[in-house]
Amino acid sequence: MEHTQVITYAGFWKRFVAYIIDSIVMGVVQSIFLLPLWIMFGVSLFPFHEMERWENFDSVALANVQLSDDEFSVALFSVFFIGILVVSLISIVVQWLYFALMESSSKQATLGKMALGIIVTDLDGNRISFGRASGRYFGKILSGLILCIGYIIAGFSEKKQALHDMIAGCLVINQK
Repeated sequence: MEHTQVITYAGFWKRFVAYIIDSIVMGVVQSIFLLPLWIMFGVSLFPFHEMERWENFDSVALANVQLSDDEFSVALFSVFFIGILVVSLISIVVQWLYFALMESSSKQATLGKMALGIIVTDLDGNRISFGRASGRYFGKILSGLILCIGYIIAGFSEKKQALHDMIAGCLVINQK
């Protein structure tokens, strides 16, 4: 007698809750790693020994160089822009590695998916590669860019696939 394995697809709400859990995990992890960068880019800009002179920006010194209001504004904008760019890039890389490494691991799931008993597979139910998991992660950008419709279609598609799952050839299923 042959045993047939029944695959049940993880529904939209189960996947949504898993994503919320993952977002909380990523928020905590990123805060730990990125807080020092925010402090470095934000706090190091201002010379605290000259705090009483902040009311008159044309006399504020940045690295012992006298700056006019316009020069100070440009310097401030530049530092914050570079800081935001660096922090954003680090954030994207950390999230990509978290999702791609976890979903391509032997667990086949992020912490949020593990908590809800769901895994990511290829269309045949096998573990996905790091490359496919990476494609799935970056496909989520497209799913979100189109008013999150790419995510919403998981609630209506036959195999409960979001757009990024279809692009990467993946399924999100309930664990056996």
